[in-house]
Amino acid sequence: MAGVSGCIKYSMFVFNFLFWLCGMVILGLAIWIRVSKDGKEILASGESGTNPYLSVNILIAVGAIIMVMGFLGCCGAMKESRCMLLLFFIGLLLILILQVASGVLGAVFKSESSRILNETLYEDVKLLSETGDQGKEFREVMITFQKELKCCGLINGAADWGSNFNYASQSCSCEKASGTSCVSYGGQSVYSETCLSLIKDLVEKHFIIVIGIAFGLAVVEVIGLVFSMVLFCQIGSK
Repeated sequence: MAGVSGCIKYSMFVFNFLFWLCGMVILGLAIWIRVSKDGKEILASGESGTNPYLSVNILIAVGAIIMVMGFLGCCGAMKESRCMLLLFFIGLLLILILQVASGVLGAVFKSESSRILNETLYEDVKLLSETGDQGKEFREVMITFQKELKCCGLINGAADWGSNFNYASQSCSCEKASGTSCVSYGGQSVYSETCLSLIKDLVEKHFIIVIGIAFGLAVVEVIGLVFSMVLFCQIGSK
């Protein structure tokens, strides 16, 4: 009878050990954010009406699942346990199916996501002209965007800032010599292009990156499935 391939066995172990380490890092980071004072301040800084701990709880669950999967893969390979390898195979297959389903849903509802983003930005534009602490973080983020993307305002250009224009004027400042399209506003040369379309393009690029990463992970997961099943069959034929 054929024996168990040492190459596949130890490759499976290394693959799952790294998998387990990734899960441990994700779990540790998520727990730190959940319980530490600094982490709570980060979560409390958001102005969204949703539960700020939701994403952290999801990360904790993901980290724990990855650690369990890595443990099953490592022990299944080294102990040559068909039961553990089968559990690993089923778990990884379910993750792959969910990942593919998420990708399909993301592609199908891509236009809907774009519409929601567009509506959100249109609603948030009023925060630029607000005074006081309301929308302060959004204004700071917009200033950063304006500096990096060389744009000004969201929809109506510099006018979106209203009485807060002096606060954001430096990030809107445009030098005609730079070749960027500029307009005059409040006696100052500012970027003529608004940030709305540029932000949407940025989100689009990040979406493509996420799809690429997901595809890469899917390839790795398929390799893990093949290795685990080959090892499972080899152990059974001993």
